[in-house]
Amino acid sequence: MAEIKVLDNGPLLVSGVTLMDGEGDPMETKEQIYLCRCGLSSNKPYCNGAHKGHFESQVRD
Repeated sequence: MAEIKVLDNGPLLVSGVTLMDGEGDPMETKEQIYLCRCGLSSNKPYCNGAHKGHFESQVRD
């Protein structure tokens, strides 16, 4: 089952999915991946920790 967890002040923790590139081809990934949501990563779409101290977001209902 696919799961996406929004981490406080950080990336999206994604598991159980196939990540596709812009042409629809599957990308090589691990079981769990961290996807950038701050826009600062130099390794997009993956998080590289560049958000630390520069990005704040705590998602709550």
